[in-house]
Amino acid sequence: MSRGLVVKVTAGADDPERCNQGFTVAATAAASGAGVSLWLTGEAAWFGLPGRDVVLPHALPFADMLGAVLERGRVTVCSQCAARRGIVEGDLLDGVRLAGSPSYVEEVLAEGVQALVY
Repeated sequence: MSRGLVVKVTAGADDPERCNQGFTVAATAAASGAGVSLWLTGEAAWFGLPGRDVVLPHALPFADMLGAVLERGRVTVCSQCAARRGIVEGDLLDGVRLAGSPSYVEEVLAEGVQALVY
């Protein structure tokens, strides 16, 4: 059995290269069959909404990578980050959920899980 992976992305369009690193790792892990949970926090919370993408040279489209994770894993937008940006559950892409620190802590402390923060 492969280890689970929790990837927390804290940057968005304000730092597309760092954001891309997190999305790339999450999408690659999902494609390899690992259990992946992608957390969108801070400015990355905007990627939980439809129509959000960033063009970064030599990178896959963010929306494609997010779709790959949604197909095989879980995507969560931080509830506090969403509230600060006026994002509500009805705004989110299908399959994206809102959750807070208790859920994040539960995921990263689970047996056999690796957590990465970008």
